[in-house]
Amino acid sequence: MRYYNVNVTTSTGRLARLWLQSIWRHYNVNATLSSTGRVLSSSVIVAVSGSLRLYIAFLFAGIQPGVPVCLAGGLIIYSTYTLDRAMGSREDAINRSEVAAINKPVVIAVCILSFLTGALLFAGENIYFASIYPFIIGYLYSEGITLGKHHLKLKGSAGVKNIVVGLTWGGTIAIVVSRWTGNILTVFSVFLFYGIKLFMNSVLYDIKDVEGDRAAGIYTLPICVGEKRMKKILLILCVILHLTMFLCLMLGAIMPETIILIYSFLVGITFISVYSPAVDAEKSVFKKYFREIMIDGESAVALSLRSIIHFLSSASVLYSN
Repeated sequence: MRYYNVNVTTSTGRLARLWLQSIWRHYNVNATLSSTGRVLSSSVIVAVSGSLRLYIAFLFAGIQPGVPVCLAGGLIIYSTYTLDRAMGSREDAINRSEVAAINKPVVIAVCILSFLTGALLFAGENIYFASIYPFIIGYLYSEGITLGKHHLKLKGSAGVKNIVVGLTWGGTIAIVVSRWTGNILTVFSVFLFYGIKLFMNSVLYDIKDVEGDRAAGIYTLPICVGEKRMKKILLILCVILHLTMFLCLMLGAIMPETIILIYSFLVGITFISVYSPAVDAEKSVFKKYFREIMIDGESAVALSLRSIIHFLSSASVLYSN
């Protein structure tokens, strides 16, 4: 009887252990799939926004926007940002906890496919350097620069990351636009506009990630300067940028895309003034996505307003005739 009871107990214990192990494996698989899916989808909006920024840059330069080129730009941006999220960092463990459980080989494979597709689309328009430019800047940022016996590492310095973001994507857009225009002032205007705007956007994202950056020992501009003072600096920079762009418009360096410039200015001033990390913490659906709507959705809204106003103007002319 005792022997029988021992067998029953042992069998029950094994079944329970196997059952728990099965649940744990199932949980891990689901967690990995969920985290991988979130990481793969997290850069989609950024990539679409990048494609639309390139579209607007074509409008500024008076060039007929090409869908394959805009798509190529979006794919390169997607691969760059997704790969950066997949690699992770100490602050990502706090700011983006889902990164810890991802399937890195799958994410890296998707990034490679995205990059190659974008590079081929660019190559179809005889654009080659724009594909690798973001990765060259990223490598210099991460690994540093060696000058003789001195090694200058850019990563970790306050504000350098934000400057690199501006140089990377402002430069990439300018390189693509330069394929169709030889006007240096036009190319410089496009570079200046997106270089500074993306610099400001990256600083605003740093304001959101202050907690994780401080815990990781990373001293970003909002941490070093302070949130209130940083926002004042960004407001001044926003005003100077748009005054410069209107000057470029008057000089004929860019096309009169007044609606886009006015909307850009209003969104910049409004968002910088009212945004704080507390906005992301709100339970309201609108407030939760307020930052994404204002920053990543800016180009889409600007182009929509431009289309609506142009349609109304055309309809008004036809009606008056």
